[in-house]
Amino acid sequence: GTRSAVLNTEARTVEAEVLSRRCVMMRLVDFSYEQYQKALRQSAGAVVIILPRSISSVPQDVVRQFMEIEPEMLAMETIVPVYFAVEDEELLSIYEQTRAASASQSSASAAEVLLHTATANGFQMVTSGAQSKAINDWLIPSVEGRLTGLGGEDLPTVVIVAHYDSFGVAPWLSHGADSNGSGISVLLELARLFSRLYTYRRTHAGYNLLFFASGGGKFNYQGTKRWLEDNLDHTDSSLLQDNVAFVLCLDTLGRGSSLHLHVSKPPKEGTLQHAFLRELEMVVASQFPEVKFSMVHKKINLAEDMLAWEHERFAIRRLPAFTISHLESHRDSLRNSIMDRRARIDTKALIRNTRIIAEALTRVIYNLTDKGAPADLQIFTDQMQIQQEQLESVMDWLSSQPRAAQLIDKDSTFLNTLEYYMGRYLKDVKQHHVKADKRDPEFVFYDQLKQVMNAYRVKPAIFDLLLAVCIAAYLGVAYVAVQHFGLLYRMIQRLSVKTKQQ
Repeated sequence: GTRSAVLNTEARTVEAEVLSRRCVMMRLVDFSYEQYQKALRQSAGAVVIILPRSISSVPQDVVRQFMEIEPEMLAMETIVPVYFAVEDEELLSIYEQTRAASASQSSASAAEVLLHTATANGFQMVTSGAQSKAINDWLIPSVEGRLTGLGGEDLPTVVIVAHYDSFGVAPWLSHGADSNGSGISVLLELARLFSRLYTYRRTHAGYNLLFFASGGGKFNYQGTKRWLEDNLDHTDSSLLQDNVAFVLCLDTLGRGSSLHLHVSKPPKEGTLQHAFLRELEMVVASQFPEVKFSMVHKKINLAEDMLAWEHERFAIRRLPAFTISHLESHRDSLRNSIMDRRARIDTKALIRNTRIIAEALTRVIYNLTDKGAPADLQIFTDQMQIQQEQLESVMDWLSSQPRAAQLIDKDSTFLNTLEYYMGRYLKDVKQHHVKADKRDPEFVFYDQLKQVMNAYRVKPAIFDLLLAVCIAAYLGVAYVAVQHFGLLYRMIQRLSVKTKQQ
């Protein structure tokens, strides 16, 4: 987008022939990339895209079309500011009146256009405020917590990671329900389940569990990168340095009938990560046969500006890691869209995926397969079952607010709530912060992410011109009439004088 978002120009819709230096209004249901490009080509003053109050009411083909276009909008450099606004009755009324005026201009004759332009009401769209400025001291926070295993200090550690931030073409509208509210929901439920198991000595496993809710996931996993640097390069002792069994990253788990384990390097047989892969396959095959499970191998491409999945940050540091997701490709548009809302989450699929991961993780940590436990053994049942109401309430909370990294700082209500929630089940819960390097910043955030736009009902500029012409003509006629009246009056006076003399 553009950092020059101050606006003071006349409203039009794409039906108008001339859009130059106009504020072009579009509704999502009528939106197309061709119309958007038309506005940019004609150097529109701004583009306002009107979103419905409920995304769930939008036809799925319209949602898919916009999600396919959204990456192009994000990648395109433009000097035209692009706004998004949620519709209400007044905004729709402005849009309909502007659309009627724009349509009449494109279909009428020149004289009709001139007459309509002179008599119609228009709207002047105005925003105020300064030009956006870079925020140099913005901190991206992350939260970690742990469950210490039973049996000494040199225990292997299983790391469970999910990034909490969302992303889309408009930060204030990026709620990220599936990406990655679902991942955080699963992480918190796993923390609750394993905290109960680790409460009792007979179910206290010989593994450390390290939970990490990372920030800046949509900005090349900056929170994870700094966390790794702090733990591996800048400290003498940490759970990440000693004995990491594997790192499990959770990403987009809220829908679909498939699960994919994304790896940068296929796990070797005999390793704990291979055992986890085997347990996942076993749990899915025996308890959830309707789910299609597969491992997706993709090598890390360091030539790319952005990493594909969060586990690649760990793999670069030679830690065994993988990401589990219902998406087969990291390029899926769902991961970076303002259309990713709560209505798109399938609660049954979210609960099912949580259970699959919890069952497989438990079988690995407690070595149940080697101990002869049957493949269809269901561990999380009765009092230990996944709590649907709690999982849904967490999902509702996450998806009810925008979580773009530009909006969440260390003192935000969201982060404080997340830290409190993790503190209910985990020990040593604390924040980690990332600040961009001043000399060579890896990310730059700007202010002015939300503005108030005022619409003033005005007559067009040509109306003032025509009114001035009419006033001038009226004054001219009046002047001529007065001159003629004066001449006539003098003639009458002369005749009257002559008559008296006679």
